[in-house]
Amino acid sequence: MSRPPESQAAMDQLLATLNLEKLEENLFRGSSPQVGWQRVFGGQVIAQALMAAQRTVGDDRFVHSLHAYFIRPGDPSVPIVYQVDRIRDGSSFATRWIVAIQHGHPIFSMSASFQVEEGGLDHQVPMPPVTPPEKLMGEKEFKELFLAQAPEVVRKYWSQDRPIEIRPVSLVHYLTKDKLEPRQDIWVRAVGAVPVDRHYQACILAYLSDMTLLDTSLYPHGTSIFNPKLQVASLDHAMWFHRPCAMDDWLLYTQDSPSSSGARGMTRGGLYTRSGTLVASVAQEGLIRKRADE
Repeated sequence: MSRPPESQAAMDQLLATLNLEKLEENLFRGSSPQVGWQRVFGGQVIAQALMAAQRTVGDDRFVHSLHAYFIRPGDPSVPIVYQVDRIRDGSSFATRWIVAIQHGHPIFSMSASFQVEEGGLDHQVPMPPVTPPEKLMGEKEFKELFLAQAPEVVRKYWSQDRPIEIRPVSLVHYLTKDKLEPRQDIWVRAVGAVPVDRHYQACILAYLSDMTLLDTSLYPHGTSIFNPKLQVASLDHAMWFHRPCAMDDWLLYTQDSPSSSGARGMTRGGLYTRSGTLVASVAQEGLIRKRADE
């Protein structure tokens, strides 16, 4: 898959962000890229926490699930310390508990489970039929056509150089305030080369899994995460890694939101390779609160 040479820079920055500094046994430190955001991107914290946990398990064990809670907003101006608790090391599985700390307080917690590779029964739900990414509008064209009239917060989001490119199958959501079905299909891919290392590949997959999910739960309400009248934030995040993924081509991220209530929206997702292999499943609940002045 061909990519412009300059696009590797954003991926290299992400890989550097994932290369945590070891402070002591089971204690690691990570930094955040200085891109002008007020909060650390949730996918970054998930990926760094996963990398910290992976540094404490053997090379023969790979993550098969993680369950996380976002406790406080992350501050991108200071490092994040990740403390790993080795809950259990069994003959087949290993369990880790990770807490991310800033300013003396936990901002995030996650449990992760790792397993040695085993054979077994194998089935999956099929990938839905969608338009291939080559026939969809790219981010460059999207920016040229739509960002000139978009709100400042939208322009800021899309103008950043990002390690992951997204290509929605439908752009209707960006063009209308109509109430839509709570589902979407988005092609995603790494903009640069990812190491041939399953630990890094899993972290990149975890990183991108936090993208676009909350927006799906807002489709039925004719609004988006960019609406200044809403307070929107990820609350928790769960992910299951079904099969290895090389991260060298487009992935289809299918999403649906079965429910929104109580100022929370819930979204489910599935990540497929272009050939239709289901590599991961995701579930997330997020805060969707009307601001008090509204």
